[in-house]
Amino acid sequence: MPKRISKKRPTDPNQLAYLIVQESTSEQVPVGQDTLTKEQISLLMAQMGRKGGKIGGKRRLETMSPAKRKKIAKKAADARWSTKK
Repeated sequence: MPKRISKKRPTDPNQLAYLIVQESTSEQVPVGQDTLTKEQISLLMAQMGRKGGKIGGKRRLETMSPAKRKKIAKKAADARWSTKK
């Protein structure tokens, strides 16, 4: 009777579960498909952050009371003009 050729699986249940999840969620990259470079990823993330920053500041301004805005502005001015060294 011929022997079966198989991958050796771990006996520890946690390691086995990890291996099964890794195998089931891994994606095969087609040959010839280019992956993103670090520069491209950096530019993409910068664009996403810029978009969220533009929305966040306006929304924060609309929802904040004038008294709270004044308190935050005073704290910023104090930090800017303090002579800590």
